[in-house]
Amino acid sequence: MSLKVHNSLTRHKEEFTPITPGHVGMYVCGPTVSGESHLGHARPFITFDIVYRYLTQLGYRVRYVRNITDAGHFEEEGREAEDKISKKAVLEKLEPMELVQKYTNLYHWAMQQFNNLPPSIEPTATGHIVEQIEMIKKIIADGYAYEANGSVYFDVEKYNTDFSAQGKPYGMLSGRVLDDMLETTRELDNQEEKRNKADFALWKKAPPEHIMRWQSPWGEGFPGWHIECSAMSTKYLGDEFDIHGGGMDLQFPHHECEIAQSTVCNHKTPARYWLHNNMITINGKKMGKSYNNVIKLSELFSGNHPSLEQAYHPMVIRFFILQTHYRSTLDFSNEALKASEKGLKRLMEAYDILMRLDAAGFTAAAGATEQDAKCLKLVKEFNEFMDDDFSTAKVLANMFELVPVINGIKDKHVPANALSSSTIEKMQQQMKLFVTDIFGLTNITAVDNEKLSAVMQLLIDIRKEAKQKRDYVTSDKIRNELAAMGIQLKDEKDGNMSYTIA
Repeated sequence: MSLKVHNSLTRHKEEFTPITPGHVGMYVCGPTVSGESHLGHARPFITFDIVYRYLTQLGYRVRYVRNITDAGHFEEEGREAEDKISKKAVLEKLEPMELVQKYTNLYHWAMQQFNNLPPSIEPTATGHIVEQIEMIKKIIADGYAYEANGSVYFDVEKYNTDFSAQGKPYGMLSGRVLDDMLETTRELDNQEEKRNKADFALWKKAPPEHIMRWQSPWGEGFPGWHIECSAMSTKYLGDEFDIHGGGMDLQFPHHECEIAQSTVCNHKTPARYWLHNNMITINGKKMGKSYNNVIKLSELFSGNHPSLEQAYHPMVIRFFILQTHYRSTLDFSNEALKASEKGLKRLMEAYDILMRLDAAGFTAAAGATEQDAKCLKLVKEFNEFMDDDFSTAKVLANMFELVPVINGIKDKHVPANALSSSTIEKMQQQMKLFVTDIFGLTNITAVDNEKLSAVMQLLIDIRKEAKQKRDYVTSDKIRNELAAMGIQLKDEKDGNMSYTIA
């Protein structure tokens, strides 16, 4: 099978054919670093990490560009003249770029916890002001934007009139119709400056209290949110690239505006394939401040949030996300996460058993037994499922069908003559490839064991020191309380100590 992806632009599953054979250009909208990343951010960044990893495993040379939004206003939220970063910097008594650095560092830390690979390029909005200004100048020169009182707006109606005839109307990605949008557009600040309600800002005049501001041909101001991604994707991936990714909530207006801007400037729809992950809910509710269920990633990992019954390891979150197809809604709950925690441990324990097996000890001919044929089929389907629009959930389902077979080998319920050495080798190869290299999962049990070993060594050292000081009360207390927990300390002849866990 060849890779097929669901293209949001055409609303169909299509065979993936890169513009340049052997190479893939992928742009994914990154975080706005005005605050700490939350649970909702985990899904797109893990989803597109999997896409990046799988494309690489298929042999493509991938240039993965994921931006950092560290400036700009957010028109679609109804606060057209507000810059989140400037406002938060005042509240936290930090310089704007100090605040940006703080939350960028926190974001990178969270991505490392999830075992996400870094992108090839991670451009920032503030580092590309010149490119944004040049793009805006070109859009004005071509007649698709206008200046009003120091701000610049994209003329949506003119664009729609000219490009609808070419099959590229405004709304082509989200399926919205301009006339309907004009009727439902919310009242925003400075609407009187616009020719039409649907027009969006490319550049905003900075009011006196605005901290982050740059010189432009239209006076001091700051860029619109949408122009940032058009400028950076064009610079690093060219006029047309292969994949544009992001959350479904970005389809409109952000990605719709990107398409219009880039089409005017580059005379091409920027990306061939648009991939969007679906949203998450928490206990069936949309995540939002009014529900008090916005969970920051640091809170998720520590368990320090009213909605959480315990802390959840980043690998548990990653595993949970992979259990559902990226285009399906995903509901977070304590019950679901606890079940995922158990499932991940069960999978990784079986994985460790499998990787320690000596394939030479298995004697059946390949495919000769029902058990052998079943295992070969299950691992063969890993690639088939991933080639079908990155169906991670189906791959995991197959892995869990292999778990009882692997455990059966360990417990000797599955005899050596039921499987062939080549099948065991194929299982080891495919499980390592998918569990470690493509899915990026690590064994949280092994991590826990490492921490336990470190704690035990500390207790052994304290007990040894107590015995040397003839502090037998402390020495006996450590030994007895560990024994009550099922951990037996043993004094060796050489003066060292060892322990066993019952």
